[in-house]
Amino acid sequence: MGSLRRPADATMLRADALTALALAFVGAFVAVLVWTAEIQPIEQPLWMAMMFSVLIAIPLAWRRRLPVVAMVGSSAAYMVGGELGAMELTVSQVVVFLAFYSVGAWCADRRLAFRSRMVLVVVMAIWLVSSGIRGFYSPETGEYGVQAFFSLFMVQVLVNAAYFSGGWVFGDRSWQQAVERETLERAQAEVRAQQAQLTEQAISLERLRIARELHDVVAHHVSAMGIQAGAARRMLTRDPERATTALRAVEDSARTAIAELGTMVGALRSRDESDAPMPTLADLRDLVAAARAHGPVDVEIVGEPRQLSPAIELTAYRVVQEALTNTRKHAGAGARADVRVRYLDDALEVEIADDGAQARTSRAPGLGVGQTGMKERVAAMGGTIEMGPKSRGGYLVRAAIPTSNPAPVRQDLVSSTTGEVDT
Repeated sequence: MGSLRRPADATMLRADALTALALAFVGAFVAVLVWTAEIQPIEQPLWMAMMFSVLIAIPLAWRRRLPVVAMVGSSAAYMVGGELGAMELTVSQVVVFLAFYSVGAWCADRRLAFRSRMVLVVVMAIWLVSSGIRGFYSPETGEYGVQAFFSLFMVQVLVNAAYFSGGWVFGDRSWQQAVERETLERAQAEVRAQQAQLTEQAISLERLRIARELHDVVAHHVSAMGIQAGAARRMLTRDPERATTALRAVEDSARTAIAELGTMVGALRSRDESDAPMPTLADLRDLVAAARAHGPVDVEIVGEPRQLSPAIELTAYRVVQEALTNTRKHAGAGARADVRVRYLDDALEVEIADDGAQARTSRAPGLGVGQTGMKERVAAMGGTIEMGPKSRGGYLVRAAIPTSNPAPVRQDLVSSTTGEVDT
């Protein structure tokens, strides 16, 4: 079957090469110590024992890239060295079991991994039994020697069974964990891709909604122009002064309509149109009353309220609406919010601040679609907006919308703070 685990990268391969060299050096050094101290009988010259220590360890350099080859190479060198009596039995066994483990952990063909390990276990068992039989029939074996032989033979059987079983189980578990981890990573990548797609769709829908509302605003001005023009036509001969006043109103409405029409960037009108009137600043009281069901909200009007363009009032209303929605979603239960509407000489400023209640250190993550919508609305009116955490805790959204004829869209006027916002 195909590989479900990511192949070893260059870093892993370098680590394997260094591991093989280190075990080769340690094995050769231990062979010298064993030969010198005569801890175990080594029937061959020292150079041969050192050579086999190196030959056993070298295949580990390919233990992740070619695990079956590495296992066969190390095991063959181990058995040949053991038959010749030129093998130290400490580091060499660690090398053999590491190669055995690597097949279970890294062999992409799981059927091959099972069969190759099973063959090796059978071959090792036959070799161990045959070695035991030869030792049993040794001329030096006496009554005490027979007991010692069987004791040593059973220790070797149990130790090898434990090591090979552990290498098999832990190798398979390593493979399974790697497969589960990479499956989870692929699932997370798919979720992120879908999230990005949903975010893009939501932003597109928000742009369509903005275009629809701006279209309605412009339609309001055009309708007013038609009425004023009709009145001017009827009074043109009877009352020229009133006709002039009506034509001036037409002129003002035309300028405003053209300026607001310039904020639309070819967006299409959405199909799910509603007959409900567009909200204005007069509807803020109802919006705040609904928001108070989730926590205390105060409203403050600064300056003298005056008649503003429907597009400006709609934009301000939507900013307040989205900011209060974010307060309810992210600031925690019972968070307090303050809404301020400032009528400046040449701009309308709205400010929404919350105290963060249950989320003073961090706010729950979201898609950011609402903030993107606020930025685009305010930028479409030629205004600026800033949003971010406050220095004393909580979150602040502040938007300034010019009340003169709105300028065409300028993306450089959109600002969003990434640090703290001082208040």
